[in-house]
Amino acid sequence: MKTLLKHVALFVVYGTLCTVATLVVAYLYYLQQRPDLKPWHTANLDAEFRAADAATVETLDDYRHVEDRLFAQLVDRVYGAVSETDRRALNRYSAGSLSDPLPYAPNWNRTFELVPDRPLGGAVLLHGLSDSPYSMRALAELLYARGYWVVGLRLPGHGTAPSGLLHVTWEDWAAATRLAVRHVRGKIGADAPLVLVGYSNGAALAVEYAAARLQGEDLPRVDRLVLFSPAIGVSRAAAFAWIPTSLSGIGGFEKAAWTDLQPEYDPYKYNSFTANAAVQVYRLTQRIQAQFDAVGGGRPAKGMPPILAFESVADATVSAPAVVNALFRRLAPEGHEAVFFDMNRQAQAQPLFDPAVLAVRAGLLDGPALPFDLTVMTNADEQSAQVVAVHRRAGSTTVERTPTGLEWPRYVFSLSHVALPFPPDDPVYGLNPPATKSLIYLGRPELLGERGLLAVSPTVLMRLRCNPFFPYVEQRLEAFLH
Repeated sequence: MKTLLKHVALFVVYGTLCTVATLVVAYLYYLQQRPDLKPWHTANLDAEFRAADAATVETLDDYRHVEDRLFAQLVDRVYGAVSETDRRALNRYSAGSLSDPLPYAPNWNRTFELVPDRPLGGAVLLHGLSDSPYSMRALAELLYARGYWVVGLRLPGHGTAPSGLLHVTWEDWAAATRLAVRHVRGKIGADAPLVLVGYSNGAALAVEYAAARLQGEDLPRVDRLVLFSPAIGVSRAAAFAWIPTSLSGIGGFEKAAWTDLQPEYDPYKYNSFTANAAVQVYRLTQRIQAQFDAVGGGRPAKGMPPILAFESVADATVSAPAVVNALFRRLAPEGHEAVFFDMNRQAQAQPLFDPAVLAVRAGLLDGPALPFDLTVMTNADEQSAQVVAVHRRAGSTTVERTPTGLEWPRYVFSLSHVALPFPPDDPVYGLNPPATKSLIYLGRPELLGERGLLAVSPTVLMRLRCNPFFPYVEQRLEAFLH
């Protein structure tokens, strides 16, 4: 009997080892079929700011000196290492190409500062994951025109090369955010209003900052949070992205560090994406939930600055229910408001829509009273492209409808995660090409033709990159700040 059990145990062990070996070989084969790693995937840009540097990099001037060294490394270690075969018109890292942002001033991949003559307030703008300060440009100019001292912060790992996201941590982003807020608060004084404006991952960083201050961390006061597509709840699968990251240090498995390896044609956003980046945003969202637990003690957290958030119900990155449940339902009713952009219910493609996405509007408007103000931007009816703002006050089930004077553009059936902070006349991502040619235009490329001709997936290019309802965002933002 013992001999039989021994043979069975050996069979199980050998069978398990064979299965594991087969999976490893299959995974290695899969990795080898992926695109080759380029200098922008492998360059070590070690001049980057880290949270551990906060003791010596104390001011925004210090931070920008770090950027000077960092961008010098970018030119040397990435631009200077591009092969002749990669010197193409649509390669961001091919000097002088249509996608190369370095010849243009200002370089919107870097931290920028807008200084009014007499500041009425201050603002720190935080971009999203794989983005750059360019994504906050229009909002920055809007705030600056209203007398705000504005800093558009380049978060560590961004604005240079995708390899910058291989080793960055959310603590690096948080440390840079604290530095920028201290700078602006010092410039505008203790009494002037200061607003944190965050997009996607930047929105999560804004919430983390405010919650950390609420917990007792010695931080300058912020008075308002404005969030766009807030990355508050992300897929739990991101928590396991450390597994391929840990394999990437083994010879032959270097590509395991990447969830996407795409051509880099966008001057202000990485198309390639690292597993580490997914891990860090997941850890940041978990940090926020732990903060709410600590502050609220099992009840909605009190004392957060008033929040105004804009979110599309069609969002492939963050779900609308996650924004409601992981953010707004976790806060006491203290003047917070969420604005959701509905699907275009007049669109001819409506029968093709996911029923779960179509049902989000009903879940928001027809349910019980909410602890926050809610506005849903939706069609006046399903035969009209006109858009109305449907509003429910906190604690009420009464619905108010207000015409906006806006309407859905033809052929646009929804907004997207990436569209919200960009106006429709954005020269790179807008609905129409700019009058004067500069950098590549990516807003609405022509996609009718034969399949298999594009170097990237057509689904990437068909994603809406600007917000046709930006005038409403501007109106709501101005009212919120005043």
